[in-house]
Amino acid sequence: MEAKQLIELGRTALGIEFGSTRIKAVLVDENNVPIASGSHDWENRHIGNIWSYTLEDIVGGLQDCYAKMAADVKEKYGVTLTTIGAIGFSAMMHGYMVFDKDDRLLVPFRTWRNNTAAYAGDRLTELFGYHIPARWSIAHLYQAILDGEPHVKDIVFQTTLEGYVHWLLTGRKVIGIGEASGMFPVDPVTKQYNPVMLKQFNDLVKGKVPFKVEDILPEILVAGEDAGRLTQEGARILDPSGNLKYGIPLCPPEGDAGTGMVATNSIKKRTGNVSAGTSVFAMIVLERELSKAYPEIDLVTTPVGDLVGMVHCNNCTSDLNGWVNMFGEFAKLLGVDIPKWKLYDTLYFASEAGDKDCGGLLSYNYVSNEHVTNVEHGRPLFVRKADSKFDLANFMRCHLYSAFGALKVGCDIMLKEEGVKLDRITGHGGLFKTERVGQSYLAAAINAPVTVMKTAGEGGAWGMAILANYLITKRKGESLEDYLDERVFAGQEGVTLAPDPADVAGFEAFGDRYVAGLPIVREAVHSLK
Repeated sequence: MEAKQLIELGRTALGIEFGSTRIKAVLVDENNVPIASGSHDWENRHIGNIWSYTLEDIVGGLQDCYAKMAADVKEKYGVTLTTIGAIGFSAMMHGYMVFDKDDRLLVPFRTWRNNTAAYAGDRLTELFGYHIPARWSIAHLYQAILDGEPHVKDIVFQTTLEGYVHWLLTGRKVIGIGEASGMFPVDPVTKQYNPVMLKQFNDLVKGKVPFKVEDILPEILVAGEDAGRLTQEGARILDPSGNLKYGIPLCPPEGDAGTGMVATNSIKKRTGNVSAGTSVFAMIVLERELSKAYPEIDLVTTPVGDLVGMVHCNNCTSDLNGWVNMFGEFAKLLGVDIPKWKLYDTLYFASEAGDKDCGGLLSYNYVSNEHVTNVEHGRPLFVRKADSKFDLANFMRCHLYSAFGALKVGCDIMLKEEGVKLDRITGHGGLFKTERVGQSYLAAAINAPVTVMKTAGEGGAWGMAILANYLITKRKGESLEDYLDERVFAGQEGVTLAPDPADVAGFEAFGDRYVAGLPIVREAVHSLK
């Protein structure tokens, strides 16, 4: 059936994801093929020393993004969009949004970017024996309690960005389990907040707050469960033109980590994905719990509630981009204007001629702090000994290896110390745009096959649209795993590279040098104020 007919019949699904710099909407047909899209660029604000977005930013951005998607439908198919089969919302992970009994936001939205709750996260980690990162919602709440913030006594509801948007449009205070696991630890067996830790937290703050934490958190739902319908008021908020009908079903709102897993078909146990851009993170679906808590590893879940080990690093391509841009400036001085894509391809491909261990060179891509390696502030460094083999190939290979350096530290804990098994990992993000190079280096870093799929570039909004489609098109008893394998990714083109043993040995040597040299970059933090 043609896309125009599917749109008119409402046999579509819409995913909208609130990223750090862009809100994106993707409309898909009943086979999850994108047929229209729209986006809205935005930037966080520094409000009272907090990185935030205002409610006006959120609603205005949502409306502009939706309007552009609807205009894309009109332009391509000559149809005014009036109905959609299902809708889903996603957003950047976790953070802190709290509301009072009159549904008023008590303090500006505190995004994942804020590190202000690090002390509280450390204290909760000790209490629970379970790693609680500073960006998690419960860390923000406990920090506000410790700081005696006056708004705490008035909290009746705490949620995340996508949870807020979903609530605004449906009236339902719910959250997908993947995002819930970054609000408060979740029991992967019961698919609910961990009851032992709920009691520990309530005992910890007894007498300091007038609520139990479970009473202010949103209800947990797993993928495929009914999460409510678009209300009449919600339809007017999403589409002020009045064209969109109300009553459309919504799937559970999920975080960008969950939508990334869906968009790369990485929700099965022993699979994972690596997203490599400005930052880099690896997510591996675990067969069992880790033996203990590690500060380098966050424990979250898939959209169906299976446990995931996550290594999140603040730095990936920013320093690398700086070096590539400098080579571009040099070319212009010679009167040569090289297209950006060609510049990247040329330098990346040149790295393949380098020594497997980068000839003894060493670099740290820390434009900002890096918690995985305990470096408090950004100090990008390039270091070599006098007898290191210093040439262009080794230089580029070294910086490409460095993009995965901190990630390897965290992944090694899971893969080597904990014996986590990994059958396949999917790479997506800007670092993999040049064919083969970043993909083969990641395979060497984790010693596992890496697949890059053409659809991975569709991003989290597409993953959210798939989750919305799953809600309305799943067959009776059909798991999300089977749905993805058989009805989304069957026949999809992808390239898989197995790790080359020589590259693995070379990256191990580089990794040993990388860990041994960490005191150098920590000293740079101390000496270069």
